[in-house]
Amino acid sequence: MNALPQTTMRRLKKIPQNSTVWEGDRRPLSGVGSETRINPQDNRECIIWVDAVEGLVRAMDVVPPEMGLEAIVRTLLRAIENPHGPAKPGRPQKIIVQNREIQFFLRGAIQDLNINVDYVPELPLIDELFRTFELVEEETADSISPHCQKLLEDIGDQIWREAPWNLLADHDIVALEINRWDITKLYACVMGMLGRKYGVILYRSLDSMKQFRSAVLAEESVGQLENAFLGQDCWFLSYELKPDQLGLDDEEDLDLADLPSGAIFPVYGSVHPLEGIRPLQDEEEAMAIYLGLKALLQFCRSSAAKLSKETIQPLEKRHRVIIPVNESQKETAWVTVSTMPEVTDELLNMLEEAELEEEKKEGTLNVPISEELIPQEAIYHLDLFSQELITKLSERSQTYVQELATDTPGNILNTELPVFVIQTSRPKAQTMIETIQNTGGLTGICFTQGEDTWAEITYELAIAQTGDGQLHLIGEFFDEDDDEDGSLQQWYQQVLSHQGYCGLIIAMGITGASAGDPQLKDMLGFFPIQLLDPKDLGLGVLQLNSDFSFEEE
Repeated sequence: MNALPQTTMRRLKKIPQNSTVWEGDRRPLSGVGSETRINPQDNRECIIWVDAVEGLVRAMDVVPPEMGLEAIVRTLLRAIENPHGPAKPGRPQKIIVQNREIQFFLRGAIQDLNINVDYVPELPLIDELFRTFELVEEETADSISPHCQKLLEDIGDQIWREAPWNLLADHDIVALEINRWDITKLYACVMGMLGRKYGVILYRSLDSMKQFRSAVLAEESVGQLENAFLGQDCWFLSYELKPDQLGLDDEEDLDLADLPSGAIFPVYGSVHPLEGIRPLQDEEEAMAIYLGLKALLQFCRSSAAKLSKETIQPLEKRHRVIIPVNESQKETAWVTVSTMPEVTDELLNMLEEAELEEEKKEGTLNVPISEELIPQEAIYHLDLFSQELITKLSERSQTYVQELATDTPGNILNTELPVFVIQTSRPKAQTMIETIQNTGGLTGICFTQGEDTWAEITYELAIAQTGDGQLHLIGEFFDEDDDEDGSLQQWYQQVLSHQGYCGLIIAMGITGASAGDPQLKDMLGFFPIQLLDPKDLGLGVLQLNSDFSFEEE
């Protein structure tokens, strides 16, 4: 089982704990808001955390069934730190679940957060929510006729067999001039050249497509990417494994193109900034999708030789499309289809700029960061020690004092000094000091930005470097905490006024009367050091990844 980082545990413990009870569960989405009316067997699952006292949904996620139990913890962390709607950050007194496996997993993952995790046979609030979802689904399930569903099934199968993604790249945009149902143009692009995900996106707005591509290339945070995705204005056709095919070996690395056509099915939906992602809900939009896909297919067939060239050329053709309005009535529509080389060039330029930026990042030093130096229960703070205290500390025989570097000004110990104080128990303080001694001493510390994209939180990370070049995470300071952040900025200015020098103090007494305010007798280690520039260490923004560890963006 993955454990939460010590820094995350300390951060979560700072959030107030309320006398509330939360319900949590993970349930199949089958029949509850499926992506498409054609294939309602949606195999994804919904993770939900609800405050049973306030009656509020604090966090909810939709995940594939193969995603592990860690996803439940990620959603819980969001419920604690960044809940939906009017709810404020907070830790519950108790969590109740109706799945023994989830109960045991949560007990292990959050055992140090003082949250009880209990099993109950029923979750009344979540049960009622899902009953409501099902009623809403039943009311809209028949909004598209069986005839229209069959049309979309057929055109989806044709698209799959002819695979336009083998002809067009995802940066090749094709305009479809429809002039029906209040739609002037659609802008088509394919998915599939890189494998795994296949389909066609029909953008109703060209600007939304460009904005989304820009956000993806910029490698924004999960929250920002989600906002960019939901900011699109489009219909989509994608493909998924049929429910009876789930569980295939190496499903995560599976390329759908390697499977027989009978193993996959088409999935249709809509994305809009105000509506979010939803299934198709009326005949008119279903017909518009059918017309756009049919015209695109005819264009690819008739212009295959020209489209297969490495650089897409300006092409324009007018295609006649037969629309089966119902079982006995057909209509004829004319659709002008044209390539958009200028948009293709624009997207390629965006890609080239992103690749150049990535190459610059890869050229920087990348050193792994250890979280093992500072004990989990340790506390830390910033301080300014007087000249008298620094002198006493330097002369105290019971305190280990690291020798000054050769280029350190001689008067650095004859003045007040900004310090980073870490307090723990005596044995663990001694272990910290020995670890630093065995790795070549302490070179310095720096501060760099960190972010938790799941909880959408940013903070300043304190990083120490030992003589062997290893980096160690020793603390974090939150941007949203004005007092703490102000303290950090003030301390940073004090260091600059001391020619960039500061000290790191390792003290004991975390369980005694001096907890949080160690006295001279508690200080076992004093390390006069420099404040380092994170750029010199190859550090940029550090991101907490899904496995609960830090990595550089």
